[in-house]
Amino acid sequence: MSTMNISLPDGLKAFVDELVQSEGYGTSSEYMRELIRRDQDRRQFKEHLLVGMRSGTEGPMDAAFFASLRQRASSKRKLP
Repeated sequence: MSTMNISLPDGLKAFVDELVQSEGYGTSSEYMRELIRRDQDRRQFKEHLLVGMRSGTEGPMDAAFFASLRQRASSKRKLP
């Protein structure tokens, strides 16, 4: 694993230290890794949304359309 040093103003360091204590992180590094993972997930989700928006839809986006989406998503979550 590589290391990276990050300089923070005193107020931000105190904030991170407080969250590490209150949220159960072992170290400030664990907290920072979690923030970075969340940012990666958010960016990936945004990209998926953009791809979906660009793909267009066939027909109206009405209640039946969303019911169909829920059905497909539900069936993909089930394990064999």
